[in-house]
Amino acid sequence: QVQLVESGGGSVQPGGSLRLSCAASGYTGSSNYMGWFRQAPGKEREGVAAMITTGGSTYYADSVKGRFTISQDNAKNTVYLQMNSLKPEDTAMYYCAAGAQRTWYLPIRYLDPKSYNAWGQGTQVTVSS
Repeated sequence: QVQLVESGGGSVQPGGSLRLSCAASGYTGSSNYMGWFRQAPGKEREGVAAMITTGGSTYYADSVKGRFTISQDNAKNTVYLQMNSLKPEDTAMYYCAAGAQRTWYLPIRYLDPKSYNAWGQGTQVTVSS
């Protein structure tokens, strides 16, 4: 029902920055929250950042807190992930995801892939010297 397309990935040196974009189309009103996830080869998908689309509350994984920022532009139906001070361990495929028409009592639920209904195709981020 909602379609998501990520962009902005690439290769950067440690300490560099990237801004990922997620353009949403379709019935975007069905999602009360949006999130960014990442998956490296041989690892499970993990939550990176999430936000409630009304109110602006945000949630971050401990590994990226202070370095990554999730934001949105409602007029453009776009969610962003600003990534600063990138580390080699940030290397992964990054996915944008849209949640359900609800909220969760426990904040940790927003970083759980099972809480999301729609996914983008992913964009690769590689951090190396």
